[in-house]
Amino acid sequence: MAAEDMTAKVHSREAEAQQRVYGFQDADEVLPQYHIEAQTSLVERPLRSLKYGEAFAVLDSYGDVGVLPGPEGLYFQDTRYLSRLHFTIEDQRPLLLSSVMQDDNGALSVDMTTPDIRIDAHDDTSIPREVIAIERTKFLFKGSCYDRIGLRSYDSRKRTFRMTITFDADYRDLFEVRGTNRTQRGKRSVQVASEREVQFRYVGLDEVVRTTAVHFGPKPHRLEAGRAEFEVTLAPGERASLFIRIVCESHRAFTSAPAAERVGEEAAAGLAAAAGSTGVRPPKGLGEGVVFARAYRDARRDQRQLTAGITTIISSNDQFNEAACRATADLYMLASRTPEGIYPFAGIPWYSTVFGRDGIITAMMALWIDPNFAKGVLRYLASTQAKTVDPAADAQPGKVLHETRRGEMAMLGEVPFRHYYGTIDGTPLFVMLASEYYAVTGDRDTIARIWPALELALTWMNAYGDRDGDGFVEYARDTDKGLENQGWKDSHDSIFHADGQLAKGPIALCEVQGYVYAAKNGMAKLAAMLGHDELAESLSHQARQLREAFDKAFWNDEIGTYVLALDGEKRQCAVRSSNAGHALFTGIALPERAASVAGQLLSKDGFNGWGVRTIARGEARYNPMSYHNGSIWPHDNALIALGLARYDLKPEASRIFQGMFDTALYQDQKRLPELFCGFMRRRQRGPVAYPVACSPQAWAAAAPFAFLAACLGLEIDHARNRVRFRNPTLPAFLDGVSIFNVKIGTSRIDLRIQRHADDVTVNVLRRTGDAQIAMLK
Repeated sequence: MAAEDMTAKVHSREAEAQQRVYGFQDADEVLPQYHIEAQTSLVERPLRSLKYGEAFAVLDSYGDVGVLPGPEGLYFQDTRYLSRLHFTIEDQRPLLLSSVMQDDNGALSVDMTTPDIRIDAHDDTSIPREVIAIERTKFLFKGSCYDRIGLRSYDSRKRTFRMTITFDADYRDLFEVRGTNRTQRGKRSVQVASEREVQFRYVGLDEVVRTTAVHFGPKPHRLEAGRAEFEVTLAPGERASLFIRIVCESHRAFTSAPAAERVGEEAAAGLAAAAGSTGVRPPKGLGEGVVFARAYRDARRDQRQLTAGITTIISSNDQFNEAACRATADLYMLASRTPEGIYPFAGIPWYSTVFGRDGIITAMMALWIDPNFAKGVLRYLASTQAKTVDPAADAQPGKVLHETRRGEMAMLGEVPFRHYYGTIDGTPLFVMLASEYYAVTGDRDTIARIWPALELALTWMNAYGDRDGDGFVEYARDTDKGLENQGWKDSHDSIFHADGQLAKGPIALCEVQGYVYAAKNGMAKLAAMLGHDELAESLSHQARQLREAFDKAFWNDEIGTYVLALDGEKRQCAVRSSNAGHALFTGIALPERAASVAGQLLSKDGFNGWGVRTIARGEARYNPMSYHNGSIWPHDNALIALGLARYDLKPEASRIFQGMFDTALYQDQKRLPELFCGFMRRRQRGPVAYPVACSPQAWAAAAPFAFLAACLGLEIDHARNRVRFRNPTLPAFLDGVSIFNVKIGTSRIDLRIQRHADDVTVNVLRRTGDAQIAMLK
């Protein structure tokens, strides 16, 4: 059965089963909002991702785009600027030899060779295979895609052949690529601008002009709109190169004052001011080869500058080293420069933009590796914090941004995500991150700078977040276009009762109360540091009260853990879920509950051998192939592992780390995906992929560092000038780990952690400064 037929049948069966068993009538349950269509799976064939700033590319293994249906393309500001780029020799695809991302994700390197090519029907074989080597290099830099196709002949005779590049630009909004239908679109045109350039132009309904300029070097022998042909002759041992440069740009049309004002507002509030967000025009007269070489050099320098001085890891396990290297490369590829610092975009292809929650959690997990992520996230979210009530954007004063988009559909309001605040957890997580950032760095200046935003966030939690005054923070969307569920599990059917009925709001999520608890405790410490003693005392008292109320309202003896949520009538959604693990992560769980919570998470229903499921097997809506109701998310497991470590449940944390490492071994490039299916682990088989998971995904990339920190009990305490290891352990696949350039104040430390059976030792390899190392049992 074809994959698309299977997907359609599964969706149909799910819809019918829901209506038959639960009596659902709401069409939104069958066709949820902003659903990512899956006629094809992202795991059917290997895809390669590149990103720089606001541009990203999804390529096939050849470095081509659009040869088969799917999300492939060159995207800029949430729009597909290039929908096809196909390289052939005598109308045939080369033979693929290898396709690899460079270790730092800076470029894609593809090795190919010629197939058997028949040019003259009277010859048996005009060009035999494997006589011409083809090396392709692609990278992105400052709004442009650079592509070099290098040729070298290993033949014994001169060969002449034709190379063709076909290309197109459909200017589909990312939400269209995801499956949303539109009845109207703007005007698209294309022209041959010169003997070396073709230019596509799209004037959107938002009156923004988007252009894609395709430059070639050397000059094609024939150039048409959408097609370039080159006649190539290679003598034995001779080399040749073809360069393709694709420049993405956008600007206002100035056709009317209101439209110009709308676009200007977006440019001012969005990412347009970020360095490197628009195409770069090289000086006139430079050949494309020189342009390529200079851009490649500058891109490498830029990457080195971004990663200079970070903490690095080398372990006894080469496979873990590869996974950690890929995770680091993914984090910095997804990092985008904003006027406030670097911000990790959420993931490719669907979420390559600012997400508040994703950025915060990514920064938390990577805090000990590089606190610059946290600094950039805090400053950016403070600068975009909501100041007014705006129901269309689910915004109230003090609320932290959920998502921002710059595509045509967002600009026109066809989707609400231009500046969208429909998240219940982003605001307490923002305060929580600020406290953790200060604890690690002691950066008083940044905290003082964002202090008004932190105070406003606190006011939002107490005034707008607590909708009914019961002390819990709840959500209910203010616009029908907004997200129905506004926690990290934001699928339309992710919050439900034990009988499968969907919960009705306002909904108080288990993990959100933990975030609020941690936020108030953290805010109390910051207030005390700034001399606001009365506020600090009040917040500590509020946190204690919340913890007591939470245990009474959310604990359920029958299921042995904290429930998923409370509905609008304060009825428990008595469902075993991974959300309870976040109660451990934040410390809101009572100590006497921790072992029971851990037992449910690590039971056969909760833990499938690879990781902890979002929903435990046996619950009414459990589906291991769903997005949030039985799947497994690395970041979710990382936060659970940190929570287990907090309550000194290290063997349980180590077990999750082991499962996730095993998962990485089965992944392309050893890269943890956004999520995967929750089917039970079986011998001699890897985990089951989720069909439309993002890869790379920022918080999945940061997860390995959180797993390691959890098992080591690693804490960087700036106030006490010490690095502490609390009852450290290492999983069985790691005999030892070396951590280089741990930063605390002005001190820099290199450490070696070694496992000896069930014991662990820590040795200092190098230390500059006076920071102390402490081990606590």
